[in-house]
Amino acid sequence: MIPTDGRHARRRSPWPLALGAGVLAVVLVAGIMIYASIRTKARGEFSGGEVATAMPTQPAPTLEPPPALDNWPRWGVTHTQFSADNEPEHVADQARGMLGRVPMLQNQHIMGWGVGNPEPSPGQFNFRDLDRRLTFMASSRAIPVITLCCAPDWMKGGQAGRTDWSKNHTVAPEKEHFDDFAKLAARVAEQYPTVKHYMVWNEFKGFWNADTNRWDAEGYTEMYNKVYDALKRVDPEIKVGGPYMSIGTTAAGGASELSGPWGTVDQRALDAIEYWIEHKKGADFIVVDGATMTTDQGNVPDDFGALGKFSAITNWLRQKSGDMPVWWAEWYVEPENSGWSEEKRTAVQAAALMEFVKSGVTTALYWNPQQDGEGECPGCLWRPKVGGEMPMAGLLSGFTRWFPAGVRVEEVGSSDPRIRAIGQEQQLVMVNTSDQDVTATVDGRQVTLRPYEIKWSGRGGA
Repeated sequence: MIPTDGRHARRRSPWPLALGAGVLAVVLVAGIMIYASIRTKARGEFSGGEVATAMPTQPAPTLEPPPALDNWPRWGVTHTQFSADNEPEHVADQARGMLGRVPMLQNQHIMGWGVGNPEPSPGQFNFRDLDRRLTFMASSRAIPVITLCCAPDWMKGGQAGRTDWSKNHTVAPEKEHFDDFAKLAARVAEQYPTVKHYMVWNEFKGFWNADTNRWDAEGYTEMYNKVYDALKRVDPEIKVGGPYMSIGTTAAGGASELSGPWGTVDQRALDAIEYWIEHKKGADFIVVDGATMTTDQGNVPDDFGALGKFSAITNWLRQKSGDMPVWWAEWYVEPENSGWSEEKRTAVQAAALMEFVKSGVTTALYWNPQQDGEGECPGCLWRPKVGGEMPMAGLLSGFTRWFPAGVRVEEVGSSDPRIRAIGQEQQLVMVNTSDQDVTATVDGRQVTLRPYEIKWSGRGGA
């Protein structure tokens, strides 16, 4: 079987629609079109067997190019099936404000996760949904990222003009269609010339070899190299990353070169990453994802101690890749049916972001800022249908403002290990990792934090 990594309920929604820092200077180009003519989709419109017709391509939404890497907003989100572009206008406006108050990265896949088939038949393109998503991203001051997944059915052995969504996220393009997928990637890059960062595929979907019980790193890397060349031909300034491998762990142990109190990494994932590193044509960053939960015991040794996995893997990636920029395309910390309060959920996420900062992660994208439903939305950034900001929105905004890539991180002492803290020259952030009030001396000052409280504090007169 394909190894799993214990993802919780916020994971994966692959189906299509019913589906500040001054250095972060991102300026919208005037005249962004809002496509009033795009029809609203009903749930299940892109079900198996639908006949897709080619639609005229709309002008691409545009953004200024992203800032230099030293000012790179390390944090961002990945839009999935349900997002603010199909919410009531007052909710969409609130989401724009949350995402844009400190401009951050926003990522969208080219097929599924909220958009339809971009090339239902060879040479017949339909960017209607992707245009709509990128228009929303532009209206919320995004620095745009595109994930090149998934592939049209006719590249996967299916029938041209039809889309079987039950197989969208489980089947890779056939080898004879790798060139076709690379051509589609190039066509996407031509459609969106201001998008400068692309991730190639998603979690090796369809590249598991059941006969050998390992990942088909050879097949993925062959496809990746074709996509890399195609994108660079469109624009040499485009940044391309892979392999977007999901890294799972077990508590039971086993043969692996990477382990810790948080578990043992599946060596097959590490082997696939190393193959890609050695045989890739080129890359501008390295991409992975993963969860703290082990496949057999949940979070070990505990919910906060398990976060050390993120730093350990990041350090391994930097060492193996020659210090290539590391992107976490997704990360997860909460076991299914955990019963966590929103306060604990956000506290664990704050500690996770601290691990990313300390280990030198360049980019981390928060998966699924909105889920289906109305009102209640654990871990979301805003409440669907009714509006209202959720705690995770403020946490991401704070880290985006104060901890961009390249900022110098300083050690912050705490007299009680239950309070974790990191800082930079002007600001520090603390989190109480316990379910009790804790009083401690942090950065030379006495503070008291309520259970799972997160607190920001200025430094040096800030």
